[in-house]
This record gives sequence, C-alpha cells and structure tokens, in this order.
Amino acid sequence: MSLAVLGSCLNVAQADGHRGPGTGIALAADTSRTAGESVPAPEDLDESSQELDDEISKPAPEALEGETPAPVSQLPGEEERMSDELVDPDPPTDASKADDACRALLDEAVAAGSEEPVTCVSWGSSTAGWGERAAVDAWPVPNWCDDYGANGKWYVTRFKACGVFPADLTETNPRTGRVTGRMHFLVRAYAYSARDVKTWAYQVELMEVSSSGTLRGVNAAGRVKCAGKCKVSESKFPSQPMNASKEAVGQFFLDTTIKTSPKGQKGDGQATASWNFTKPGATPSNPLSLPMPPVRCDNALPGTSKPGCVMPYIPEMVYSKTGEFPELAKHIEYAQTTKNLPGKHGTTRYLTRLTNKEKIKENRETACPRSLERPAGKQCDEYPFASTWQGAKTGGGNFSRRMIDGPQNEDGGRALSRFYLYNRILDKDKFLVWIK
Repeated sequence: MSLAVLGSCLNVAQADGHRGPGTGIALAADTSRTAGESVPAPEDLDESSQELDDEISKPAPEALEGETPAPVSQLPGEEERMSDELVDPDPPTDASKADDACRALLDEAVAAGSEEPVTCVSWGSSTAGWGERAAVDAWPVPNWCDDYGANGKWYVTRFKACGVFPADLTETNPRTGRVTGRMHFLVRAYAYSARDVKTWAYQVELMEVSSSGTLRGVNAAGRVKCAGKCKVSESKFPSQPMNASKEAVGQFFLDTTIKTSPKGQKGDGQATASWNFTKPGATPSNPLSLPMPPVRCDNALPGTSKPGCVMPYIPEMVYSKTGEFPELAKHIEYAQTTKNLPGKHGTTRYLTRLTNKEKIKENRETACPRSLERPAGKQCDEYPFASTWQGAKTGGGNFSRRMIDGPQNEDGGRALSRFYLYNRILDKDKFLVWIK
C-alpha cells in the first residue's frame, strides 16, 4: 500500500476517534451473507485466501474503535519482546541523557569563553497549559489521547499509539550562568499501523505553552531513525517556526524489513523521533528524542497473504449475554466464573491462540467427541476455545462443555475467527474474553 493510501486510512480512523464503552472488540455475525454461507476459519485454509485477503482490508467493525487504550508501561510480557535494539518508549528513560547533553553544551561554551547564549531542551514534569493547548490540532488524533492529559506516557490500542509529554527549553548565558529565557512546551506524539499494510506512521507535534525572557520565537527541526526490523521510507520534519500560535510538526513513515516469504515471518521495529531548536544568535540546542512503542509486523497470519503491523496491546473478544449469541456468552461466563477457567476480563490469565490444525482438532475431539449425543438443534460448545493452547487437550484437560443453540455456536465461532483476523492474532498471541 502506498503512503498516500495509508494516509487515507488514517483519515477514516481519525474520524472515528470516540471512546467506546469498553475494552476490546465485539463482533456480531455478518448479516450481509445469505443463509448457508459461512466465513471460513483462518486455520482451515492451507494457502492464501482471496476471501480473507479482501476481508482483512475492509474497514474495521465499529466496535474495534472502542478499545480502551492501555499504558505501554503496564502491559504484561512486553519485556519478552524487547531486543537489545529496542528501548522503553516512555521519556523518563531518556531524561538523564538529555540533561547530560545540556550540561555538556554549557560546559563547552564556558570552556571556550563564549558569549553566545546556550539553549538546552529536556523532558519536564509540569503539565501546565495542557487545557489551553489540547484543542490545537496539527492532525486529528483519537479523543482518548487528549483524555489522559500530558502525563508523559504512551497509550496503545492494537493499531494506534498516542501520548502527550511535557518538556522545557531554556536559554543560559554561559558567562554568568544566568537563565535568560524559558519555554514550556508539550509534545503530542501519535503513531498508527494497519492490519493489511507493511508500513506504519509516526507523527510529532510540538506545542508552545508559555515562554519568557529571551526565548520568544524559535525554530524546530527533526528526523527519525528506526531500530530492529524496519527502515525509514519517508521523513518530513523541516526547520519551522514554533511559537504560541504555531506548532512545529514532523511526520514519518516506516517500513518493516521482514521477508515477504516464506510465510511465517515476523519482527519488531521501533521508530525514534528526535529534534532540536535553533534561534539566531544562540547555540543550537541538544536533541530531544522520543521512541514510540515497538511495532510487530508479520506475514504469519493464517488464511491471508497480506502482511500487517500491530502495536503492543492485548485485545479482548467481547460477547454479550443480551446480544446475538446469548447461550454462547452464558456458557463462557459460567466456565470463567464457576469453573475458574482462564481468559476472563480483568485478569492476567490469558488465552493464547493455537493455529496448528491437528491440535485444534484434538482439542475439539477431547471436549466434544462425535459420540456425544446432541439434542435436536443443539451443538457442543467448548471453552477454552479449541483454537487456543488452553483448549481441552493442549490445556491439560481442564475445560467446560455445554449444548447450546447450533446457529449461535456457529456464528459465535465465525465472530471469533474475524476477531483473530482483524487483530492479527498469531500463534501464542495473548487475548482475553469479556462477557457483558
């Protein structure tokens, strides 16, 4: 997909930036299909399926935009994904590095006997002014990004990451050591990927909140680099004025470098934006860097040949007891609550996807053998799902089964398959099931 098309995907996503009622995605049966048609389960397809290639490129179900973001720092298991090339994306890990660079600039100017003012930029802790600047948009971002305020943390959903970070710029006279100017500003950072594209985007917006003394009117410019399995395909952050009425903005596009074949490739990439400030008659500032959360790209999703990229977010499948699959939902609720089986919303006892067709078949045969009598109109439903490593056989025999309405069982299963597809849930990827 071209960068222009990826940008158009962003416009659609940004237009629906509302916060939904809960975490995860609730998928109903596809009512556009005629009776007797079915959506094949991804694991049932040996090769690339044009049907699923087309399906994965459709706009996401509305419920997917209702995911409740999670702070990256609180996501369990992320330490397992971090390689030596990737770093913690939240700025406090880089704060001392920026402070050291500031001191080095000032020490160098003092040693040289320079009369030229020295500008220094560093991460701050004050969120002052966020209320006044929150309405200023270089690009639309999801509403939830503003909802959390400038607390210096990244928040993620499966395909979006956003955060607002306070920072400060100072100007110092190297001869006297006196600070002659200050500027407090906010960095709003936004990144997005797509389920059927090997490219993702990263945007930064620098917003002045207040300035005083000699620091009135500066220019900002920046660049981006990529670590891990990625490369920079486009970088736009030219030198531009930054003041109380004008934001400085940068936009970057990154491509995964995982191989397109054989199928089954995956890898993490992480983009880091950096920028500095210049002002006539003053020493250019040190750079300030902001890594975004790592992005995993793959061509390993069963049933589709299209690669795609996701953020480090653990999605949830939502079934409603008053929705289209009430018998299915009530069985899962019983299995999670009464039988204490894993996968329940609000816990860290995750389900992990299983894609091996033979093992899935063994799980189904263990939980619902063919010899088991089915009442008329009923089918055997098992939990945990056969398509998880916690299933009846691969999970060690701890499971629940119940006879439920046949169409509900089938449609609920197809909804689970679309949940896997839309979220690019690979083998051993974690997820939860929320019963409402």
